[in-house]
Amino acid sequence: MNPSRYLIIADGDFAPMTSKTANSVIRYLPDRVVAVLDRTQAGKTAEDVLGFGGAIPVVASMREGLALKPDTVLIGIAPQGGRLPAEWHAWLAEALDAGCDIVSGLHTFLSDDPVLREKATARGRTISDLRKPPADLPVASGLAKKVPGLVVLTVGTDCNVGKMTAQLQLTSALNAGGLRTRFVATGQTGIMIEGWGIAVDAVVADFIAGAAERITIEGGKDADVVLVEGQGSINHPGYSGVTLGLLHGSCPDALILCHQATRRYIGDYREAAWLELPPLTEYIRLYEMIGSAVHPTKVIGICLNTYDMDDDDARAACEKAGQETGLPATDPVRFDPRPLVDAIAAAHRRKMEKAPAAK
Repeated sequence: MNPSRYLIIADGDFAPMTSKTANSVIRYLPDRVVAVLDRTQAGKTAEDVLGFGGAIPVVASMREGLALKPDTVLIGIAPQGGRLPAEWHAWLAEALDAGCDIVSGLHTFLSDDPVLREKATARGRTISDLRKPPADLPVASGLAKKVPGLVVLTVGTDCNVGKMTAQLQLTSALNAGGLRTRFVATGQTGIMIEGWGIAVDAVVADFIAGAAERITIEGGKDADVVLVEGQGSINHPGYSGVTLGLLHGSCPDALILCHQATRRYIGDYREAAWLELPPLTEYIRLYEMIGSAVHPTKVIGICLNTYDMDDDDARAACEKAGQETGLPATDPVRFDPRPLVDAIAAAHRRKMEKAPAAK
């Protein structure tokens, strides 16, 4: 089967910080994207808007996008609350009529919409709601402690600071270096890229850690290193619950702390700033203390997001973070990921040295 050809909807929100799903699919699956639909950026290219993505066009209408022959329409933004903008309903119906499948990471499940469901059924198309969780999730019981490989979770100072991107960059580099590494997706964007996982922010609270446990164990099969995608932040007023569920459910042996170097407040990219970020050292203390209440864990490196800095300032920020924390620090998208790769490899060796010898 040929890979899907995506038309991405990111209307009114296609930008470096506000269209995480669209941006990540463009970064990691560029050959599969035919266009982005955003009336406010129409006429530009992905490269113009994001600084990467090459000549992928931004179009002004569903009709213009469908003319480029996609076979799948992908929802490329996740607005607060994850609900479908009302205007998009007609666009999705038009896409189904044109023979496209739909892939969505919204909290609103499009497969539950009777009009869209009937159109999909009549035309033999599929509607994939990536945030719809499995029905049989367990309550976590610490089983992820038994994963034989090294489990590494990305944690953050805020939402949308690069936790998924860090893991994808490190997965590629670790596999290239000979360590069998598996990326475990915990959000809709990671699932689109990796092809499996559970969007834990859509799971009922009692089962978030159980979902994390299940996919960590699955990812640990035949892997030396398991890189679990983090979500939220431990001090985020809205999303700390999912952070804690991942932290205790995946039982990570090690943590990578992710931070946007220029960000000063929780959520300051979306609304008025009000909660100032504490120092990186305080985040390290919090994550290690709270995580180790279930399974011993240590922060082993700092991943910085420096997309909005020039090269000199970005290098200075990495150096400053390293000096402040005493840990290797880099931006693995912009610079060599080697400092973090080496830290993970060293943590893997330590775990293997402590593992009981096979009988």
